[in-house]
Amino acid sequence: MIIAQQKRKENIAEYLLYMWQVEDLIRACKFDTEEIKRQIVDRYDQPAEVKRQILGWYEELAEMMRREGVVEKGHIQLNKNVVSELTELHLRLLKDPKETAYGALYFRALPHIVQLRAKSDGADASEIETCFTAVYGYLLLRLQHKEVSPETQEAVRQINALLGFLAAKYG
Repeated sequence: MIIAQQKRKENIAEYLLYMWQVEDLIRACKFDTEEIKRQIVDRYDQPAEVKRQILGWYEELAEMMRREGVVEKGHIQLNKNVVSELTELHLRLLKDPKETAYGALYFRALPHIVQLRAKSDGADASEIETCFTAVYGYLLLRLQHKEVSPETQEAVRQINALLGFLAAKYG
């Protein structure tokens, strides 16, 4: 809750990646409130009242996930809305003749986006969602200390540059 609020204000791309991680943490805790409290909330160095609010926030997200049918995979509507907003901004920036820097970043990232979309089962995902999925997957690989090919590292670097610019324009 605290981190999400901070990231939402500072960097919408980091916020979205964080929220996807929160969804996965809730899944890892099997939607069990006591497990969420033990594994996540108790680790915060906060007063008891703030911890209670944080736990409530996790419980609300878990309930949204259940209601929206994203218990095993997928993202809640709240997060889908952020992707939609960023996709709309992305399309506006591409159409804006003054946004040549964004266009250049996009065309550098485009071959990687096309390649990722061809490999994924998310063919109906927007280019921006594909970018976020790639970065999130990369972050998971790094957390698991798995080897990442130089080609993947380069693709993520190009995509990160695009998302960073997009996030700055969003702010």
